[in-house]
Amino acid sequence: MADLIAELLILFESLKFWKKKKERRRQEKDKKLPKKTMVHPTIWILLIALVLIFAIKFISDLFFPNNGISITEDKIKEIEKILNEEKNSIGKYPLKLDEAIRNNPLRRNIKIDAWGNEFHYKPLNNGLQYELKSKGEDGLLNTEDDIKGNQ
Repeated sequence: MADLIAELLILFESLKFWKKKKERRRQEKDKKLPKKTMVHPTIWILLIALVLIFAIKFISDLFFPNNGISITEDKIKEIEKILNEEKNSIGKYPLKLDEAIRNNPLRRNIKIDAWGNEFHYKPLNNGLQYELKSKGEDGLLNTEDDIKGNQ
């Protein structure tokens, strides 16, 4: 129902615009004025929406700069869940992270953190434990901005 109302409002605005444009063109012709550029109301709405989206993105980045950390922590938790499932089925953690993720299209980007770096994964104690880290924003391993998994 809301879609129908929205479509009717857009149609009404379009008709109003074309009527106003036709009248403007008639006046320009009668008075021999140059043609004025007229922008459709839908274009104005899209431009305003675009400006609002950029403003919201800018403000959210300004007040919440560590969004990459929370995204990376969520990915680490998901990888740990996959690794634990792998250990439960095989009895040890895989030698490489690719072995646990396989070619699953739903997990295609799980190996990459929020800054575009691949996670550091290293099995320990013959696959009984593992080390999982994000290199952090600087992309260097074993620095203070690294994000580590629970194990």
